Amino acid sequence: MKDFPWLTTLWLAPVIGAVVVLALPAAQRLLARCVALAVSIAVLAFAVVLAVRFEPGGEQYQFVEDHEWIPAFGAGYTVGVDGIALVLVLLTTALVPLLILAGWHDEREVGSGRRVSHTYVALTLLVEAMVLISFVSLDILLFYVFFEAMLIPMYFLIGGFGPRSANVELRQQRSRAAVKFLLYNLFGGLIMLAAVIGLYVVTARNGLGADSAGTFDFRTVVAAANSGQLGAAPAVLNALFLGFMFAFAVKAPLWPLHTWLPDAAVAATPSSAVLMMAVVDKVGTFGMLRYCLMLFPDASSTYAPLVITLAVIGIVYGALLAIGQTDVMRLIAYTSISHFGFIILGIFAMTSQGQTGATLYMVNHGISTAALFLIAGFLVSRRGTRLIADFGGVQKVAPVLAGSFFIAGLATLSLPGLAPFISEFLVLVGTFSRYQFAAVVATGALVLAALYVLWLYQRMMTGPVKEGNEHIYDLVPRELAVVVPLIAALLFFGVYPKPILDFINPAVSQTLTTIGKHDPEPAVPTLPEAGKAEHPGGVHK
Repeated sequence: MKDFPWLTTLWLAPVIGAVVVLALPAAQRLLARCVALAVSIAVLAFAVVLAVRFEPGGEQYQFVEDHEWIPAFGAGYTVGVDGIALVLVLLTTALVPLLILAGWHDEREVGSGRRVSHTYVALTLLVEAMVLISFVSLDILLFYVFFEAMLIPMYFLIGGFGPRSANVELRQQRSRAAVKFLLYNLFGGLIMLAAVIGLYVVTARNGLGADSAGTFDFRTVVAAANSGQLGAAPAVLNALFLGFMFAFAVKAPLWPLHTWLPDAAVAATPSSAVLMMAVVDKVGTFGMLRYCLMLFPDASSTYAPLVITLAVIGIVYGALLAIGQTDVMRLIAYTSISHFGFIILGIFAMTSQGQTGATLYMVNHGISTAALFLIAGFLVSRRGTRLIADFGGVQKVAPVLAGSFFIAGLATLSLPGLAPFISEFLVLVGTFSRYQFAAVVATGALVLAALYVLWLYQRMMTGPVKEGNEHIYDLVPRELAVVVPLIAALLFFGVYPKPILDFINPAVSQTLTTIGKHDPEPAVPTLPEAGKAEHPGGVHK
C-alpha cells in the first residue's frame, strides 16, 4: 500500500461520481442524489483513513506523489499533504455529504428542468474535487489551475440554482451576483497568474529547474526562497507576494475586496452558499498560510502590518454591517467577513498560537457557519421570506429548530464551551504578543458579535407567534441528520480540540521554522523596573 495513489484517489473519486451522476437517465432524480451522497460519504471515509495513516510527527508532506506533467515548463503533478491541509481536507469531505443531504429537495425551488437534480449534485461533487486537489497540490501551477477552475462550477451553482422566483428583478439579482462572484475572482486570479509567471522567471534565471529551466515545484522554490538562492531583488519579491496575496484576499475575502460575498450567499441555495463560504473560501486563507508566507517570508513580514490592519477593519466592519441587516441570510454572510478577518489576523501575526488558532478557526468557522446558515435556510424555506421582521415566536412552534439555531448562533459569537472560542482565543493571544493594539480592537469586536447574534435570536425566535409563523414545523429526520452532527462537533471540539490540534501544531511549527519566525520572548521586568523598594541599609524588602 506504500505506492498506492492516496491523494489522487481522494480528489478523483468525486470527479468520477459527478460523471456517473450525469450519465444517469433524466428520470432517475432520486438515484442521482443517492449516488452523489454515497460517493461523498465514500470520499469522507477515505479521508478518515488518510488521517489515521498520517503521522503528525513524521515528514512534513506525506502521501507524496510526483509525476511529470509539463516537463518543458518545469511543472509536475506533485501532491502531498501536511497537517494543515489534512484538517481542511477532513472539513471539506465531512461537509459535502451534509450539504447534499441538506439540499435534497432544492431542485423543487431552483427549477423544473428534468436534469436539475443531476446537474446540481454533480457540480457540488466537482467543486469538492477541485478544492481537495488545491489543498494537496505541491506544484504552484497545478494549484493555480484548480484555484481558478473551481470558479466555473461554483458560478453555475450560484447563478443557475438559486431559489426560483417569479420576480424578474430577483432573478436578475441572482445573475448579477453570480457574474460579480466570477469577475472578482477571475480578476484576482489574473493578477496571481502574472505573479506565478514572474516567479517562474525568477526560478529560471537561477536555474532551479532541470536543464537550467525554471520550476513550479513548491518545495524547491520554498527551499530556495528561505536560503536566499532565488536571487531576486526585494522589490520583485514584494511585487510577487502582492500578486499572490491579492488573489487570496479576494477569495477569502479580505476587506475591502469582500463585496461579492453577501450578494452571492443570498443568491445561492443555502447548501451552495455554505459550500462557498465554508469550503471554497478556505482555499484563500490556506493559500495565504502556505504560499504567501512560505514563498515570500520577507515580503510577508514587510506587509504584515498592512494586512493585519485590513483584517481588523474587516472584523469590525463585518460585525457592524451584520447588526444593521434586515435579511437573515445576508446577516450571516456578513458575520463570515468578520470571521475571515480573525483567520487572516492569526495567519499574519506569525506566532505559533496565532497560526494554530487561524487554522483551527478555518475548521470551526466551517462547522459553525454550516450549522447557522443551513438552519436559517430550513426556516426560510418554511416561511418563504428572508426578512427578520417577518419572524417571531418560532421557538413556540418549532422548539428544536429554534434551540439548534441558538446553539449555532452562540458558536458564531465564540461562546466558551463551543468550538470557535478556542480558535478565537488562540488568535487573539498570538496576535497580542506582537500587535497589541490590533488584538485589543479585535477583542472589542466580540461585543458586537454578541449583539448581532442575540438580537437576531430575540427578534426571530422569542415573543408571541407572528401571523404567518403558526404553520412553521420543526426539523424533520433528514434535517436532523444534517444538524445533529454539526451541533455535536461544535460541542465536542469546544471542550476537546486535541484531535485537530495534534495535526495542526507540528505543521505550524514546521511552517514557522521554514520562514525563520519565532514566538516573541515574554517581557519580564527586572527588579528595578518592577519598582522593588530597598531598606535604608540596602537590603531588598
